[in-house]
Amino acid sequence: MSAIIEIENLIKDYRLGEVPVHVLKSITLEIARGDFVAIMGPSGSGKSTLMNILGCLDKPTSGIYRLDGVNVGNLNRDQLAEIRSRKIGFVFQQFNLLARTSAAENVELPLLYTNTPARQRRARAVTALHAVGLAGREEHNPSQLSGGQQQRVAIARALVNDPRIILADEPTGALDSRTSIEIMSIFQRLNREAGITMILVTHEPDVAAYARRNIHVKDGRIQKDVRIERPRDAGEELGNLPAEEDEVVTV
Repeated sequence: MSAIIEIENLIKDYRLGEVPVHVLKSITLEIARGDFVAIMGPSGSGKSTLMNILGCLDKPTSGIYRLDGVNVGNLNRDQLAEIRSRKIGFVFQQFNLLARTSAAENVELPLLYTNTPARQRRARAVTALHAVGLAGREEHNPSQLSGGQQQRVAIARALVNDPRIILADEPTGALDSRTSIEIMSIFQRLNREAGITMILVTHEPDVAAYARRNIHVKDGRIQKDVRIERPRDAGEELGNLPAEEDEVVTV
């Protein structure tokens, strides 16, 4: 299986006043197309900085990062924005939804930057919401949705541009245990059925156990890189839980 991400001797430094801070130190790794990878590490390990570079939100100080064969280090700001919009979907812990905007309108947002016609934007947003189990919730505002439903809207927003990669930063951090399993079930299904490369940043081993590969980062270096022979199956775990009504918050 070919690599969608190739990183060679990647270094990221910041300056704190006159003092250089070495955040990432000679990171080298490959991620295959269609893999499901969890990047783990404690606070301050460098995992979030690595995710920002993988998502083309930041550039390394030195080293090579190739995304789908393209050397990202050679791209300008507009080109980075273009590659983000075409190839990467983002999911964050705090959902980042517009409060007074419907679920469908939130999902449409990435399409506003691609000159997609309004009717096509709405059709793609509705399709993405259906893919994450939110049929019938298109016109609900975030305040009318549970935390798990809001995260599903965020996942639908990440999907609407048909990305090759989804980057998820602590996506279950604000959710209860059952809802976390539901979200991981969606990620596993998208990975398995749509072939989307999933990169999950987490400090929780229980969440990382759903991935097929765990990369442990500490002090800016890869400490351990482990292939998981039998990842947890979120769909199977959900099937073994008692039925629970889908919560809708009304205001």
